[in-house]
Amino acid sequence: QVQLAESGGGSAQSGGSLILSCAASADTYKDYCMAWFRQTPGKEREGVAFISAKGYTGYSDSVKGRFTISEDKGKSTLLLHMSSLEPDDTAMYYCAGRRRNRYGYCAGSPMNQQDIDLWGKGTLVTISS
Repeated sequence: QVQLAESGGGSAQSGGSLILSCAASADTYKDYCMAWFRQTPGKEREGVAFISAKGYTGYSDSVKGRFTISEDKGKSTLLLHMSSLEPDDTAMYYCAGRRRNRYGYCAGSPMNQQDIDLWGKGTLVTISS
């Protein structure tokens, strides 16, 4: 069964830092293009950051300069380093993947939830002022 498992969520104060991890099986990780999303109650799930097969990264405007996405391919793990946290960063954070086609490419937009094929169960981040 294909699974993504997030960890590292919790509580922090404004200005603090947290690191989220997403563990996957080796077969899953190589077959998917990976990203982080987040969602607050009553709002659409929004893309936060993505990383391409060649290591290119992209971020939403709301987290650019504060969050860093990275990966440990040897451990099939996706990471999200979050710093200068703000109360507006409070959300459920999800690891997400788009399946690669036979040519190794992923269709769709990396931070459009409708293009995601695989979701983790999420990890809650709460930031207090």
